[in-house]
Amino acid sequence: MSNRVVYRRRNPYNTKSQRTRVVRTPGGDLRLLHISKKASRPKCGDCGVALPGIPARRPREYAQLSKPKKTVSRAYGGSRCANCTRDRIVRAFLICEQKIVKAVLKEQQSK
Repeated sequence: MSNRVVYRRRNPYNTKSQRTRVVRTPGGDLRLLHISKKASRPKCGDCGVALPGIPARRPREYAQLSKPKKTVSRAYGGSRCANCTRDRIVRAFLICEQKIVKAVLKEQQSK
């Protein structure tokens, strides 16, 4: 017969945040060790691919990380991947070019 072990936190239910493992202490007792949830990788806001260069942490742990560890040194660093960033920059450039072409055509029409 195994020894009885009980949860060490106030919540008495078997939930996702209550994952436990039985460990034996140096004193010979059996105790429940609470296992923290696995963190998911941060994803690109446009295409949903995992962002390289940014570690997977739980939300509370991000608050304790320094800024260089949470971002990548480029425009849209911690929120968009490199491909989506390139697409955004190219799109903005082409829109500006299109406005210039329209302005030139309008000027030529008025002459």
